[in-house]
Amino acid sequence: MDSVELFESPGKGRGLRATKEFWAGDVLFIEPSFAAVVFDSYVANVCHSCFRRQQKLQRCGQCKFAQYCDRTCQRAAWEEHKQECAAIKAYGKTPNENVRLAARILWRIDKQGGVVSDYQLISVEELEDHISDMPELDLKELKVDVHNFLDYWPRTSKAHNVESISHILGVINCNGFTVSDQRGLQAVGVGIFPNLCMVNHDCWPNCTVVLNHGNQSAVNTVYHSHRRVELRALGKISPGEEVYVSYVDFLNVSEVRKQQLKAQYFFDCTCEHCANGTKDDLKMAGTVVDGVPVPDEQVKEVTDYSLMMLEKMDKARLDGNYHEVVKICRECLEKQEPVLADTHIYQLRMWSMASEVLSYLQFFDEAASYARKMVDGYIKLYHPNNAALGLATMRAGVTHWQAGHIEVGHGMICKAYAILLITHGPTHPITKDLEAMRMQTEMELRMFQQNEYVYHQMREAALKNQPMSMQAEPVEEGIKNMFRRK
Repeated sequence: MDSVELFESPGKGRGLRATKEFWAGDVLFIEPSFAAVVFDSYVANVCHSCFRRQQKLQRCGQCKFAQYCDRTCQRAAWEEHKQECAAIKAYGKTPNENVRLAARILWRIDKQGGVVSDYQLISVEELEDHISDMPELDLKELKVDVHNFLDYWPRTSKAHNVESISHILGVINCNGFTVSDQRGLQAVGVGIFPNLCMVNHDCWPNCTVVLNHGNQSAVNTVYHSHRRVELRALGKISPGEEVYVSYVDFLNVSEVRKQQLKAQYFFDCTCEHCANGTKDDLKMAGTVVDGVPVPDEQVKEVTDYSLMMLEKMDKARLDGNYHEVVKICRECLEKQEPVLADTHIYQLRMWSMASEVLSYLQFFDEAASYARKMVDGYIKLYHPNNAALGLATMRAGVTHWQAGHIEVGHGMICKAYAILLITHGPTHPITKDLEAMRMQTEMELRMFQQNEYVYHQMREAALKNQPMSMQAEPVEEGIKNMFRRK
């Protein structure tokens, strides 16, 4: 690999640094997964080969577990599934995703070794497992997985001791990377990408990671490609400069981010933004009314209230009670908006969920107003080329378009397109969808500017003849944290 090299990063252990100059949107490297599996919760809805979500899938005739788009995907996955198929059949049941992934990794190591290409900079066996740092509860879960693995592992396969099995399960725990569906919006599996594991964390990174499965929208599954990640530059990177990605979402105060990183990845973040608490004041700020800041006591009172309401909202969302979610959001925002700044993270979360659920329920005007406020707040906090900002702007643009606010909607879609060209690239399915949407709204905007009255009449007639279909059910926003969470 001539774009990056492995080196000892001061105070961080191993890391990757650029060997040549990169600019925003450049791809530093593309890496296929060493092994990957579908999450337990998606085994019946996702193709086990190309990770495409489908309503109708064809089940493997032998193990009755693996599911595929069709024979093409099944044949493409057979090399990886062959031993798994026999093991599941002999075991009589299917183990959890950790055990399944560990088995796939060890089968591949036994056959090809820990390094499977000239582009792989480190072997799977050399990856950190952090077992010595695990809390007692995680160690208990690890021991259960090791026990289940030994029951599942076929006697005909090469025997592995408890230490090597524990190491692979530990690697999955702290280095597993979420694999998304064909549109890149929903995490449906987990995989190991050795080179990517070497990229260190920074809360304000110079790179982003995106999964790009290629042309999975194609009807012919010959064009479906396997799991691969792209490491893309967010700005200029000079030769010799270390490359970073963010393991957690920046939309938390530095203390919370540090706790998350310590709990999941076992290190203390010393990046500039954590050391200086950069933008922490904005994330917990009160608003200013007629030039006078709202008193700190009032801000704290509403902040505490917001945290309680966010917990209630999450419960209602998980229960699928979306009208209750809207009620909670409206009630909370009524208290938040006069007191909290537009960058306060609890208010941003309320705006985000309110806009998403109201859009799902087809209250587009109200959804658009909240989406606009959310994006205005995000712009003040996120890196200008942050993928989460791009996806939020895209969602806000679509909501404005659905509400009939074509000028604002088109402007937001264009801004989102500019960001996603850098973070996702022109060939990613999301970027392609957004390009089609941009052309559509541009055409409608020209029509609107020529004759506003005629535009609205045509729009209303079109909606009467072909009502808008229901939006997808709200899910956790995008895949902000690409590294797998427990």
